[in-house]
Amino acid sequence: MNKTLLYGATKVDGSTAVSSLDIYQWKRRVLVIFTDTDNARGSRQENLLLSDREGLQERDLVVLKVTQDNAVAVFGDAGPLEADRLREELEAPEAGIFAAILIGKDGSVKLRAVEPVACEELFEIIDGMPMRAAETTRQQDL
Repeated sequence: MNKTLLYGATKVDGSTAVSSLDIYQWKRRVLVIFTDTDNARGSRQENLLLSDREGLQERDLVVLKVTQDNAVAVFGDAGPLEADRLREELEAPEAGIFAAILIGKDGSVKLRAVEPVACEELFEIIDGMPMRAAETTRQQDL
């Protein structure tokens, strides 16, 4: 497994797919925010992301927020999701501990962060993915 440390984040290649998020596979990338007890880091992550909605849209990103017992879409559409199931499938920390996990269009985990991730860092990771490079090339050819 290839890992690179990025400011409290680990870039991950080749993790297993997450069945709760199968509806997004090959269509969307998903960032799942697991909020901390006082929601300080969760809110900060949400605000950082929503400050660049255009960047999120360009990269086909859906942002989900998982609280103690609830999972909702912060950006993009989401069907019914179970907080506990997402936490288990993504091997996230227990409820009340912050984490941000990026799932690629192929359904595998691409990033695990224990601190909020700036849009620039997140976009750099996404833009470095082969599928994103192909998307960018297709858009330039139009």
